[in-house]
Amino acid sequence: MAEAVRMPLLSDTMKEGVIAEWHKKVGDTVKSDDVIAEVETDKATMEVMPYVDGTLLYIGVEKGKGVPVNGIMAIIGKPGEDFQSILDAEKGAKPAADAAPAQPQAAPQPTAQAQPQPAAAPAQPQPAAQAAPAPDERVKASPLAKKLAEDKGVDINAVKGTGDNGRIIKRDVDSFTPAAAPAVAKAAPAIQYQPVGTEGYTDTPLSQMRRIIAQKLAGSKFSAPHFYLTMSVTMDKAIDARKAINDMSPVKVSFNDMVIKAVAMALRRHPEVNSSWMGDFIRQNHHIHIGTAVSVDEGLIVPVIKFADQKSLSQIADDAKTLIEKARTKKITPPEFTGNTFTISNLGMMDIDEFTAIINPPDACILAVGKIAPTPVVENNAVVIRQIMKLTLSCDHRVVDGAVGSKFLQTLKAHLENPVTMLV
Repeated sequence: MAEAVRMPLLSDTMKEGVIAEWHKKVGDTVKSDDVIAEVETDKATMEVMPYVDGTLLYIGVEKGKGVPVNGIMAIIGKPGEDFQSILDAEKGAKPAADAAPAQPQAAPQPTAQAQPQPAAAPAQPQPAAQAAPAPDERVKASPLAKKLAEDKGVDINAVKGTGDNGRIIKRDVDSFTPAAAPAVAKAAPAIQYQPVGTEGYTDTPLSQMRRIIAQKLAGSKFSAPHFYLTMSVTMDKAIDARKAINDMSPVKVSFNDMVIKAVAMALRRHPEVNSSWMGDFIRQNHHIHIGTAVSVDEGLIVPVIKFADQKSLSQIADDAKTLIEKARTKKITPPEFTGNTFTISNLGMMDIDEFTAIINPPDACILAVGKIAPTPVVENNAVVIRQIMKLTLSCDHRVVDGAVGSKFLQTLKAHLENPVTMLV
């Protein structure tokens, strides 16, 4: 009996997935563990497998089009099997087609009807590909495989493809040994500047991730009444402690790891900050999951270190390193970037002194971390040089008021200025 392959829920905020690439075409034989498509979500690009053997009878949408969560992506069955009853049942069960964008479980049929539209190809311009079209013409590879090869510095021309007709897919790049071929430098994007006196521009379509970031943070900024608290922290003892810790730690501990640990311990003392605005009630979380914003090509993703207050600095460092690598190579899974109760955004490594961050829903607060810099300060009526880091806490005033936020920062400051308190 024919079975529908439906769009899976790949993140907590996902309403639809956009088909980045089809790896199979109608009439192809597929196995349950074959990658039939790559789907771009609001968080990452992921591979989708059918979990059923058979022949691909139907593709609901073409590349570049979206499918609502639980909508029909494809149908697999026996060669020549009639599958129209599945589509008819789908239409009959969910007639409100126009409601699909607002409610992912609504009718996916309009996306299925979009299959024959030829306009999909120009709807996905790729400026970088236009600047250097030759490699794409020589090599058959999925977009995810190309991106992964670029991030790893792997020459895509040297990778042997195991997909259909020799197509290079993600697992080929993952299993490729870089020593077998020279690495290629990541080229800066080529910009075709206009002649003098001539105007020009490039339009880049929004990725699903960038689209959701815009919707989510605009909603946060304009609905949550933000206020900001900034505090300077003396990091001299933290610098010395980090050196001593890294002499013994099995993994390198960063200053960001120390901030995560200090935040987690401060949240224990101030559970009001570890809360969420839920519309008509406030949820005070009894667990501490710290999200850390990571920049990727498509935008930002927030890997989450679960139960951070219960972990040592070396465990936090190991988790953070693993999650950041997964985020940047698009291997991160939904459980690893959802469930945050507090978020940290650190731009210190970008030489930023201080900044304010937009709260990442459903959190009530986000901490913006600046760089550590030698700064003259007055101690005992004398000017001395101290290593100062500035922290700015953005608070949702519906949940956290100024006194609560200030007490949290005081506790956080105490942990960072005396790191031994994080070890007992």
